Amino acid sequence: MRAVIQRVNRSSVIVDSKVVGEIGKGLNVLLGVEEGDSEKDVTYMVEKIVNLRIFEDDQEKMNLSLLDVKGEMLCISQFTLMGDCRKGRRPSFSSAARPDEANALYEKFVQAVGDAGIKVETGTFQAHMIVDIENDGPVTMLVDSKRGF
Repeated sequence: MRAVIQRVNRSSVIVDSKVVGEIGKGLNVLLGVEEGDSEKDVTYMVEKIVNLRIFEDDQEKMNLSLLDVKGEMLCISQFTLMGDCRKGRRPSFSSAARPDEANALYEKFVQAVGDAGIKVETGTFQAHMIVDIENDGPVTMLVDSKRGF
């Protein structure tokens, strides 16, 4: 499981000209599910992301987590994070989980974030989405449950 995490002042997602998810201060999380991922990966990713200290404290040091600042999360499913661009010019998505498996783990991730006390909004799985992100910092982090980077 991979995630691109952006600290945001606000973020929203539009599907078919309608806002389907919108947050204020918090994190925009683009989440990709890989073939072979399990609930263990979900648990790791949720714990890592909601506790990641990337918000500034009173001394302007990144020392506070999403939980600490009572921030919100907009989570967008994004299979293209599994794209392998090492060979040729066309990405291979062969490592991405099948849609039914990916959606099940994506939904478990969203539920677990909510269970952690975070207000979480989502996009629409397998839809064409327009994501509006006001990155704060900018601060962008990569997290991989296999710890590949």
